[in-house]
Amino acid sequence: MTANELTASEVAASIRDGRRTAEAVARACLDRIAARDSAVRAWAFVDPDAVIRRARELDAGPLRGPLHGVPIGVKDMIDTADMPTQHNSPIFADHRPSLDAAPVATLRAAGAIILGKTDTTEFAAAGRWAATRHPLDARHSPGGSSAGSAAAVADWQVPLALGTQTAGSTMRPASFCGVFAFKPTWGAVSREGLKLYAASLDTLTWFARSVADLDLLCDVFAIADDAPTAPVSVSGARIALCRSPAWSFAQPGTETAMDVVAEQLRAAGAVVTMLDLPEPFADLGFGVHQAVMFSEGRAAFLNLARTHPDLLHDDFHARVGNRAGISRARLLAAYDQAAACRPLFDAIAREYDAVLTPSARGEAPRLEAGPGDAVFNRMWTLLHVPCVNIPVCAGPAGLPVGLTLVGPRFTDRQLLATARAVAAAIRP
Repeated sequence: MTANELTASEVAASIRDGRRTAEAVARACLDRIAARDSAVRAWAFVDPDAVIRRARELDAGPLRGPLHGVPIGVKDMIDTADMPTQHNSPIFADHRPSLDAAPVATLRAAGAIILGKTDTTEFAAAGRWAATRHPLDARHSPGGSSAGSAAAVADWQVPLALGTQTAGSTMRPASFCGVFAFKPTWGAVSREGLKLYAASLDTLTWFARSVADLDLLCDVFAIADDAPTAPVSVSGARIALCRSPAWSFAQPGTETAMDVVAEQLRAAGAVVTMLDLPEPFADLGFGVHQAVMFSEGRAAFLNLARTHPDLLHDDFHARVGNRAGISRARLLAAYDQAAACRPLFDAIAREYDAVLTPSARGEAPRLEAGPGDAVFNRMWTLLHVPCVNIPVCAGPAGLPVGLTLVGPRFTDRQLLATARAVAAAIRP
């Protein structure tokens, strides 16, 4: 196995015990990018010379932290002081921020090597799609908006990558590309230095090749539950299958994934029950989420609409001009409904070890159809709950399909413990 194929935890351990150098790992990742970037197009910026310099600095000094020498990709709407942050927008072509975003600074302090910037849908919101292609079939989309991050991890180009989620920008591409991903509880990680779209929804996320690696980044970002993490065994675990109010949108790949996982978990001794959410949840992922996202987008993109009207995609002018006709009264009602449903879902979810729900409608769509929609993700983002995507199976076209595990707010580490047990019990 080459160094670029290792998980982040394996990379960190091999550097700590002297079996590999940071430079050797970095070179393996750069070689993979050089071989595959013309097909996958996951990266908006990579400076190989700078990467090797950073790796040699790390090799020459003491261990910096739990990510010492581990390469990581950063979504190109998260500021980096030594690389452009271009947001896939002509307005920010070659833009160089003066400071790292708070999460990037935290990663560097932990010893990580920022390998480069991964491609994104414009402003991680709308407008121009990423140029990235699906790593298994270039005729298909890797999803969005965190397209480059998901594809780079799936294609063995980097073991970890940062993304963001406002609707389904992480869970969906993780499902399409067949990798693990984590959306922590909203507010658990600083968003300083990230381009905001909807302030009450936007969440920093990450992609990896194992649940252990998701846990590793939780350590780095100091995510902790109030209660100690309890060990989880699939035998006796209480798992709720929640098709969600969007179930009519499910395609055969997702339908099969839910059935297969339910069967496998029951066979492993889990107590699997169906969960139908009460009526207040019915519109959360539809009109309620749209009212919040579009209305907060009015404020987020006003300055660019006024200062660069000719360079800003019409999707953002639509937000600023409120073409959807969302009144302030409707926004207030949406805020109140979401706020009322959050503790209600927390109470429901506490009756289970995790809630299992779709990550996407099905397999990755063809490129010309776009990056897919977030119909199965919006509700969970609006509820501010932690979410883990687990790769499950291949759909009818042979492309990956994942499912999402959800828990109550601020039970991130316990949810990951459950995810680790569930992932081990699933036979892909």
